[in-house]
Amino acid sequence: MNALRSPSAAVAAILLAVTFVAEADEDFRAAVRNPAYQAECAACHVAYPPQLLSAASWRAVMDGLGKHFGSDASLDPATHAEILRHLEANAGRRDTVAAGKPQLRITETRWFVHEHSDELPRDVWKHPAVKSAANCAACHTAADKGDFSDRTLRLPKGVHKK
Repeated sequence: MNALRSPSAAVAAILLAVTFVAEADEDFRAAVRNPAYQAECAACHVAYPPQLLSAASWRAVMDGLGKHFGSDASLDPATHAEILRHLEANAGRRDTVAAGKPQLRITETRWFVHEHSDELPRDVWKHPAVKSAANCAACHTAADKGDFSDRTLRLPKGVHKK
């Protein structure tokens, strides 16, 4: 049988095309649907969509909560285990590794750099309304709902695209 006419080959081709389109989609939406993750992580920052890092990266982030980017974000063992299960189950398939180690910062992933460096000036992260590349909500008005689509994007006053 011709490989292109095989039902399994056709399904594989469709899945590959859907994956490619989803990864190229600039209207990124990924709702966070885990109450523990939302409560614990969103208490300090946006509960980042798990798809933005690999399972290995999320394990490394969770293993370092005692020194979580300058803060002690330690959790009780049951909550830690629940959030880790959620992150691993919903992690991105892209390998987020740099220099042989899992990346801990979404802002350093190839995807983030690609999405933000072409249109924004480098000093945007120093703008008083933005302060950091990790402050998604400064521009993505529905980031807390997992919606990073272009239609909810509003640059703060004084921030201009290149």
